[in-house]
Amino acid sequence: MGKQIIIINGSPQSGKDTFCDMCSKFTNTLSISTVDMVKEAYGLLGWDGKKTEVHRKALSDIKDIATKNLDHPYMYIKDTVEQFNRDKQEKNILFIHSREPDEISRFVKSFGCKTLFIKNENIKRVTSNHADSNVENYQYDYMIDNSGSLDNLELLAKQFVNTILKGDQ
Repeated sequence: MGKQIIIINGSPQSGKDTFCDMCSKFTNTLSISTVDMVKEAYGLLGWDGKKTEVHRKALSDIKDIATKNLDHPYMYIKDTVEQFNRDKQEKNILFIHSREPDEISRFVKSFGCKTLFIKNENIKRVTSNHADSNVENYQYDYMIDNSGSLDNLELLAKQFVNTILKGDQ
């Protein structure tokens, strides 16, 4: 099937990064986020990297400004996708962390990617900002339930990689 681009989403602390890390055990992956540069900018203002409710809201607000005024998150993702597609090296899956349903739809239309939702019944839902509170408001192509053990998540990651890259069921 070749290289695959996957939009990944889920509530904060649902295990998205852990899932991406586990997928990298079975194939070469790259993982980026629409808030990578937003975090960098917020850090320049003194943010210590801790994601409290206040800071989650601030990151969401800054991203909204960057989107409205500069279309920056989209352009950052577009540039990365173009590089990923040009790159003949070993990266097989590009995970793009994105929260907002409208943004996810735009990426799917622009890049022909699939979508993945990581669900975890063991975490508290975050509703302090629209980006985190609306994560379930999209019809995802795939859903991974990370309410179990890390061993189970690793098995799900292996199955996901096989399905995405080889079409195995």
